[in-house]
Amino acid sequence: MILAKVLGPVVCSEKHPSFIGKRMLLVRPINQKGEFSGTSMIAFDDEIRAGPGDTVIICREGNGCRQIWQEKMAPVNSVIVGVVDQVS
Repeated sequence: MILAKVLGPVVCSEKHPSFIGKRMLLVRPINQKGEFSGTSMIAFDDEIRAGPGDTVIICREGNGCRQIWQEKMAPVNSVIVGVVDQVS
């Protein structure tokens, strides 16, 4: 799991069938101080409804992500699993 900041939405006209109906967001990892600490990536947000500026927790492991989606063959490895209220 990693902490990240949501930068904004990603829009695709063509995508894998298992991605249909799933929101894609551009996120960037942050450290415990809230400073950017890595390169941007795409993460899927199926139910959390995070938005730009939100700090989120991302599951970044393929098998765990597929279990969250309940799809054994989905080609996914980054799913937003929570919005962070506070880091202490």
